[in-house]
Amino acid sequence: MFRFIRQGRRRRKMKKVKEGDGHLLKRYRIWNIFTHSLLHMEITNEMGEKTYYAIKSRYFTEEASVDLYHNGRHIAFSKLPAAFPVVNGVIEIKNNSYGINRILYFSDEKETYSIYPDKRSIRGFRMLVHKRFPKFSSFIAIMAIIILLLSIALSLPQLMETLSKIPWVADNIGTFVSPITLSVWTNFAIGIAAALAGTERAFMLRRHWLIDIETMNWGED
Repeated sequence: MFRFIRQGRRRRKMKKVKEGDGHLLKRYRIWNIFTHSLLHMEITNEMGEKTYYAIKSRYFTEEASVDLYHNGRHIAFSKLPAAFPVVNGVIEIKNNSYGINRILYFSDEKETYSIYPDKRSIRGFRMLVHKRFPKFSSFIAIMAIIILLLSIALSLPQLMETLSKIPWVADNIGTFVSPITLSVWTNFAIGIAAALAGTERAFMLRRHWLIDIETMNWGED
């Protein structure tokens, strides 16, 4: 049942894919950290043959989208979330408000794959910290999750109070008084901290239910 639903969603995503124009992928420069992210994907088949893909995602666009490159050449693009049909499989890319947070490869063949950010990107720097200082990286991850938990614990009661003031809710359900009342600037600071925590998890391609709650990202196209 769940597999059928997932396959249906994947087919809908694949219908959004448009053919690429064949331009070559430019080398990622340090100033590109302000314009787009770049991730690389390497797929190895049973014969030991490697296929290279690159996934490029631009910032500050009206609709989140990605470009797919095969061996350095632009072959397709799609709105996010996306599912690209490739040789012997499908590359599925998921996102939330903080950007791409998951990349999966589905194939009927026995193939392995690895995903890594460009070393010059912010994601690349975060991955370098993770490899060289694993304990510090784990500490950052734990702090990110704690911040998300605190954000939800502090924001949810205030949100419930606001919603309870809606006339229909107040008349039919009743009002709720939050035990927590914070200033506008404190709530703003909590929002910034939560955004940084969610972004940090997205940098590591980590999907977490706390982030989905924080961003209210319950459904997919």
